[in-house]
Amino acid sequence: MMASRIPESTRALVIKKCSAEAKPVYHDAVLETRPLQQLKPGEVLVKMGAVSFNHRDLWIRLGQYPGINFGSTFGADGAGTVVASADSNDALLNKRVFLTPMRGWESKPDAPETEGGFGILGGGRNPSLGTFAEYVVVERNQVVRSPDHLDDVQVSAWPLGGLTAWRAAIVNAEASKDQNILITGIGGGVALLAMQLCLAKGANVYVTSGSEEKIRKATALGAKGGVNYKLKDWPSHLVALLAKNSGKSAKIDAVVDSGGGDIMTQVNSILKQGGKVVVYGMTANPQIKFTMREVLKNQRLIGSTMGSLKDLKDATTFVSEHRIVPVVSHVLEGLEAAEEGFELMKRGDQFGKIVVRINDKANAKL
Repeated sequence: MMASRIPESTRALVIKKCSAEAKPVYHDAVLETRPLQQLKPGEVLVKMGAVSFNHRDLWIRLGQYPGINFGSTFGADGAGTVVASADSNDALLNKRVFLTPMRGWESKPDAPETEGGFGILGGGRNPSLGTFAEYVVVERNQVVRSPDHLDDVQVSAWPLGGLTAWRAAIVNAEASKDQNILITGIGGGVALLAMQLCLAKGANVYVTSGSEEKIRKATALGAKGGVNYKLKDWPSHLVALLAKNSGKSAKIDAVVDSGGGDIMTQVNSILKQGGKVVVYGMTANPQIKFTMREVLKNQRLIGSTMGSLKDLKDATTFVSEHRIVPVVSHVLEGLEAAEEGFELMKRGDQFGKIVVRINDKANAKL
């Protein structure tokens, strides 16, 4: 597509500051028509096919996320088709892609290359773009080819959660064949993707949830079993499951956790000596208790935040090879339906990702 045929405008879901009187704080999500800039060298135009929600989108509206940039577009995750490029011979033209959900971490194994240089798409300044739009202008080296076995709805459920899950479960927890891996809070996008990645590696996966229904669904997807974390003695229930499946002396090799709080002390007796607890979120408590008992067992606590572009490409190759299909909980039709997505996130009863399919009606003006 030549520059002259690029749409002049796109609709986008934008964050607007709520009134000072609003209690509690809940910023507005407004659908606006915005002009599209001319493509610069190295840029492509992606016609979005589907976008998906992350908890950070809700936290931004609640004013609980750092660096909110009012007037910016929501969304870190999205997939679509390259419909224009600054280079008319671009090999990406008409190819299905997803947007890299972050900037500032290329390939360094341990952490981003520079302090303070890491940023996530959607609602912020670094970078100042989001996926919740009908068209997005983006650097061509910040899109990744979509796996052929997935459609745009499924692909949109992959990038941020998949990268976080890969880094936590495969890079940091080093999940491998026949290991016993515990994944807490099953039902969320990252936890489910971590489970799918671990299962593809040949690991035995156990889960926790506050919902018996979510545990049943996880077991149907391949988990060995699960326990309800609302039970005070849930670790002892897990001991019984481990004994049943792997013998009395069986232990957990690694934990992939999103809760924080007392997770180290809760799993101390069921985690092997030298075992790892990898934490990618702290929804239960923003502090983690770490005692001498864990020290004496050489147990390790590892923080894990998203990952690098190299991690993302490695993870996407793995997903293609193993034909992993991200779990989608709800599909909403059109950006007009985004408010329903925020309400679903608030309720928290989803199992998998909440996706908005971008339809073709009344969109960009040609």
